[in-house]
Amino acid sequence: MTEYVKLEVRRALRDPGFIIMGFAMPVLMYLLFTNLGVGGDSKDKADYQAYYMIGMAAYGALGASMGIGTGVAEDKGHGWLRQLRVTPLSPLRVVIGRALTAGVTVLPAICAVLLAGRLVNDVHLALWQWAATVLLLWVGTVPFTLLGLGNGYGLTGQTTGVVSTACMMGLSVVGGLWVPIDAFPHWLAAVSRWTPTQRFGRLGWSVLDGHAPTAGTVAILGGWLAVFAGYAVLSYRRGARTA
Repeated sequence: MTEYVKLEVRRALRDPGFIIMGFAMPVLMYLLFTNLGVGGDSKDKADYQAYYMIGMAAYGALGASMGIGTGVAEDKGHGWLRQLRVTPLSPLRVVIGRALTAGVTVLPAICAVLLAGRLVNDVHLALWQWAATVLLLWVGTVPFTLLGLGNGYGLTGQTTGVVSTACMMGLSVVGGLWVPIDAFPHWLAAVSRWTPTQRFGRLGWSVLDGHAPTAGTVAILGGWLAVFAGYAVLSYRRGARTA
């Protein structure tokens, strides 16, 4: 299992698409949106830079976790999943290995944006806030990893990339990772509060406010975790019959 996870991590980190979507894009968007045309007094700007740092770190983690599905779909198309069946790895361990791979690769995506916030925008947080932000966002990617795996096992390689990108972009926008939901129309803000990405972002934003995530945030994320887990299981069973 350990060697399999190492192999998949190396493959992911060598993928140019992963580097662009998981690292470069979130950092670039964060630096552009927090340094171009941002007015107000210094405190307002500092608060905005910290808030948006969390949103872009969540966006980077979202891309890294869901991107695992594209690799799964490509492996299925190339017959790699069939090859894995003749190894001592059981199907469950293969799925767990993929999930662990995503768990490893999302950490650099989160840390890249946080480092940009600290080193470029001079965002100041207490040490426990930095640590809590990384930990909560890392744990919070699990539902999106399952969504990516569901797409990968249930769809073709080309379709998985399109669907996962559409899910990532759509959920990020509606979930308020790009624009605070206070700027949304009332009806859209109401919808946003039930999305997994809005609650995912709140894991980090709660740390900025100095408190733990609310029970509502945990409950809604838990509900989406169950939905995406069911989707991943069904997709895997269907993919196992056709791979």
